[in-house]
Amino acid sequence: MLRSMYSGISGMKGFQTSLDTIGNNIANVNTSGFKKGRVSFQDMMSQSVSGAQGSIENLRGGVNPAQVGLGSQMGSIDSIHTQGNRQTTDRPLDISIEGDGMFVLAEGTADTAIDPEAKTIDDLGAVDTTFTRAGNFYLDGDGAIVNADGKYLVGESYNTPEGGDSSPSGQAGLITIPEDAQSFNVQSDGTVGYVDGNGNPQEAGQILLANFSNPEGLEKVGGSTYRNTDNAGLFSDDEDGLNGLEDLSAAGENGTGQMVSGSLEMSNVDLAEAFTEMITAQRGFQANTRIITTSDEILQELVNLKR
Repeated sequence: MLRSMYSGISGMKGFQTSLDTIGNNIANVNTSGFKKGRVSFQDMMSQSVSGAQGSIENLRGGVNPAQVGLGSQMGSIDSIHTQGNRQTTDRPLDISIEGDGMFVLAEGTADTAIDPEAKTIDDLGAVDTTFTRAGNFYLDGDGAIVNADGKYLVGESYNTPEGGDSSPSGQAGLITIPEDAQSFNVQSDGTVGYVDGNGNPQEAGQILLANFSNPEGLEKVGGSTYRNTDNAGLFSDDEDGLNGLEDLSAAGENGTGQMVSGSLEMSNVDLAEAFTEMITAQRGFQANTRIITTSDEILQELVNLKR
C-alpha cells in the first residue's frame, strides 16, 4: 500500500522540477542568446515479485517476470541549442551568429591580468574564458569590445603601425578600435574594420568563434554565458584545453556560422510550446497528488476496520 504513496511523491518531485525549468524558460523568453531547457524522466527501480522462468520441454512454456515499479526519477535536464529568431537592431556592435559557434569572452583572474594595450593573449587557458550566443557588445574606455559584464570579446588582434596598413598578429587577443576612428563595421567573417582619423580604412582584428561537437555539454554560469566542460567537445581542442588561436575558428570555417552585424539572436523559447508543457506538468503533478489521497483513503478504511 505504501509503495503507491512513495511513487506519487517521486512523481510530484519530478513534475516540480519540470515546472521550475518551464518557468525559467518563460522568464527568459526575451533574453538574447538564451537556450531553453527540457526535463526528461525515467522510471525508478522495480521490485520483483517473481522472476522469469524458462520453458520446460514437453511440460509447460516460460513465465515472464512480475515487477512492481517504485516511481519515477529525473533523467536529465537538457539545454536545447537550436537557432533563435534574429532581431534587427541596426547597431554595429549587435552581432548574431547564423549557424553554429559561440563568441569567446575572457577576463583576467587573480593570477593573470589582461592588458588592453598589449591586445594579445598568449594563453587563453590562463584567463577566465566563457562562451556566449548573446551578441550585444559595447566599447569600453580603452576602445576594446566587451559584453555587458565587461568581459573582453576574443579574436585575432591586428597590428597597425603608424602610417601603415594593419596586419594580423597571429595571436588570440582583444579587438580595440582607436579613439580617433571615424566609423567602424563588422563583416560577415568577423573582421572588424574602421576608418582612421586620416580617412584611411583599417582593420582592428577578426572576431573568432568556438565550435563544440556537443554544445549541450556546456555548463551554464549565468549572464547568458557558458563554461567549457570535458563533455562539450571543443573542436580543435588538445589535451591542454583552450590555449590560443589554433583552438578558435573564423566565421564560416570549421562548421561555424556567419556573423550578421546589426542584429541579435533572441531566445529560442516558444511560448505556445512552453504553456502546453506547463499544462501537462500541472496535470501530471495533480494526478500524482490523487495517488497519495487515494492511498490515504484506503489506509483510512483499513484503520476503521476495528471500531
